Amino acid sequence: MENIKVVAFDIDGTLYPQWTFYARMWPHFLKYIRTFYHFGRVRVQLRKTAPLPDFFKYQITLMAERLGCSFEKAERKLNRAVYEGLPKYFKHVKPYDGVRETFAALKEAGYKVAILSDFPPSQKGDLWGLLPYCDYVKGSEEIGALKPSKYAFGSFAKELGVDPSQILYVGNHKKYDVLGAKNAGFKTALRISKNARPYEEADINFSSYKEFMEIFLNK
Repeated sequence: MENIKVVAFDIDGTLYPQWTFYARMWPHFLKYIRTFYHFGRVRVQLRKTAPLPDFFKYQITLMAERLGCSFEKAERKLNRAVYEGLPKYFKHVKPYDGVRETFAALKEAGYKVAILSDFPPSQKGDLWGLLPYCDYVKGSEEIGALKPSKYAFGSFAKELGVDPSQILYVGNHKKYDVLGAKNAGFKTALRISKNARPYEEADINFSSYKEFMEIFLNK
């Protein structure tokens, strides 16, 4: 860890417990269940797709094919269900204990702090006041490829202006976050449930942000 210059974070399930969000948006999910189902299938396909010059256009095209409707109608459905429909449910979702303290401690210690998420970070508003601590915030859709794409992580490192080996990526998903980042040359940290078996592919395993700071910052 002595060469790390940037600590980057996933958002969903990493900075906050996803179940609290799902519990709030459940009625919305049921209202748009067909759209969400096909959106999920499209995302599976997109995770296997080469980098795209216009990710959003291609995603809508795939949605239109699955929904059997026009491009314009698919775009409206996707916006109502996902991109415009979900942000309000994040307003009362709280981050894990110690997240803000971790971001502050990293900045104080001289690290750059960044965020890379598959969904637009802007959906989460001010991210519980974390944005002032962040040097760089990016959604992988803007890059043109979803995690675990090596391209998504590689482009992220290039835009940060550091070698991939100098980035510690913190996530909660073994395949998308740990293996994806590791394949791009990053160091990795995995948030796991308390008493869960450590994942050997991750450089750091932690169950709380207090533990993360003890391991990484010796605090």
